[in-house]
Amino acid sequence: MLIRRWFLFITVLLVGGLCTGLSATEGSRPNVVFIICDDLNDYVGHLGGHPQALTQHIDALAETGSSFIRAYSNNPICAPSRASFLTGIYPHTSGNFGFQRWYENDVLINSKTMMEHFADNGYHVAGTGKVMHHFEASVWPEFGTRGNAGPFPWDGTEAVGHPSVPEPFRSVDLRDGSFGTLADVPFAGEVGKGWSYSPSAYSPFYYHTEEDRSLLYDEINAQWAAGKIAGYAAEQAGNSEAPPFFLTIGFVRPHTPMFAPQKYFDMFPLESVQLPVILPADAEDTHFRDIYPDTVKGLAYYTKLGESYPTIEEGLRRFTQAYLACTAFVDDQIGVVLDALDAHGLADNTIVILTSDHGWNLGEKEYLFKNSPWEESGRVPLLIRAPGISQSGGRPAAPVSLIDLYPTLVDLCGLEGDTRKNGSGRPLDGFSLRPFMGNPESREWAGPDVALTMLQHVSDPRNPQPADASTSPVLQNYSLRSEDFRYIRYNNGAEELYDHRVDPYEWDNLAGDPVYAAILAVFREKLETFLPDRSPPDPTVTWAGYAVNPEGYADTGRGFIGWLWVGGDGDGLAGWRYAVSPGEWVYLPVVYISPGAGAWLYTFETGSLSPVDQRDNWFFSTTLQTWVYSTSPSITNGPGWIYLMDLSS
Repeated sequence: MLIRRWFLFITVLLVGGLCTGLSATEGSRPNVVFIICDDLNDYVGHLGGHPQALTQHIDALAETGSSFIRAYSNNPICAPSRASFLTGIYPHTSGNFGFQRWYENDVLINSKTMMEHFADNGYHVAGTGKVMHHFEASVWPEFGTRGNAGPFPWDGTEAVGHPSVPEPFRSVDLRDGSFGTLADVPFAGEVGKGWSYSPSAYSPFYYHTEEDRSLLYDEINAQWAAGKIAGYAAEQAGNSEAPPFFLTIGFVRPHTPMFAPQKYFDMFPLESVQLPVILPADAEDTHFRDIYPDTVKGLAYYTKLGESYPTIEEGLRRFTQAYLACTAFVDDQIGVVLDALDAHGLADNTIVILTSDHGWNLGEKEYLFKNSPWEESGRVPLLIRAPGISQSGGRPAAPVSLIDLYPTLVDLCGLEGDTRKNGSGRPLDGFSLRPFMGNPESREWAGPDVALTMLQHVSDPRNPQPADASTSPVLQNYSLRSEDFRYIRYNNGAEELYDHRVDPYEWDNLAGDPVYAAILAVFREKLETFLPDRSPPDPTVTWAGYAVNPEGYADTGRGFIGWLWVGGDGDGLAGWRYAVSPGEWVYLPVVYISPGAGAWLYTFETGSLSPVDQRDNWFFSTTLQTWVYSTSPSITNGPGWIYLMDLSS
């Protein structure tokens, strides 16, 4: 597989190089293959996260496109990360901070996912595997097999941790406490026992030898995707009217339980596995434990792993072996997909994106899990091959994040139309990465010079949280990664600062060093630019280019836009957005209106209203206990949109 792709790469270079090929925005519209791994950190060959990592297919892809070497997750845990980059909206913008279902979040469900936007632009859209953490069929015109982390050991009654993993680590979690080779069939494969595809009901996964076994779901999904690519190629062959495709493949590995075929464990003999680079007592100058209890997974898992083996080093060596094996396994599945593009002649007009939802800590700072504020959990592979645009072997070094993927694809594929479904949606938060793809050395683009990562708060008696902490962006924990530094601010005000120029492992917290006071101040200001403005409205400012009078009205020349606050704290004029439907500017920081809660009332541009509209559409809201102007009277007594007529009249 690798030889075939290198042959294609060399052939393209001989005829003029990738940068002179078909532009992804010229001629026929490009296809897109979007590959998402789960829990994959920088243990990738060309990124150097671990010296023994074997990822030949990912590395070969990096040689034919751009690999963003400072790319970061915006929320280092599965559900909110995927919900964020697949809708293009920051977690702190949507309020989707953790494992809430994204399609129950009013901002996200009223914003188009990538899949929906591509479909609206005439693309064939299909997916398979684990893409969104919470599956929602309505956004997929076609879907293969949903993600499955199995197989799981089955004891005849239920799924359990693998018997070969010692206690107490085996029981920390059904998924997170298990790892090992498929050849180690649990309970010796007795009747009704052994491997099960499902953790909730016995669904036999057969294993006899490496060549005679059931397929893992990542293998099933790789083959399904390869088949779709073959079908798309046949459809497009000689047919200029055939639509392009947007194909997303979500691979589960190296997510736990980390089971893989024996040959991948053989690549990393246990006695020669190198441990992650860890400084003893490195956590002493950090503040994570000040606000997170010892029971959170990353801290508890590290402790339990150490209790399960003679030494923590032995436990980490076994865990690291499994992580490297599962990473090599998923790399081969990526190769199946990339080879299909080559074999069917689609590589020259297909954008390929490969990334992960977040990284993983393997013992650094006595932490074993994702969802930390440090480099290991935040950093992810991010590779983009856009024929005719991306520079082969490019290594853009500017800090970027997954929030930039959606606007990058909009740019590269020339997608048209608003990504919001209505006024409850939000525009894309990120920026196109295209400037770095043609010039990896550039630092000039429309986006920020830092990558933001948010960590959801956890209530703890030592750090009590206000009642609105679960919905307040400013009460979460944040990290900013610049080219040279990482800055962390916890919601209790504690800070960490690391200088990556001399401290790539983030061993020395410099937040208390007066030499770095000026740098710390800059990061504080940068963070505030991301967070919502909590100041009250200032009626002396301009809005959307219009002067706002002292009473708070903006004269558009076709009538006034007025607003009225009915309780609580507002965030001023910055929340006005243009709603595609009904086609007016609206103010929308909240969606549901309930007794005692504040809510903004926003207006039509009243110059477009007829006399009948102005006379007949006033209603009394029992929720707000006031008269409101509404074109939909049925919503005035509950959740919904409230339209307020021009207050100046």
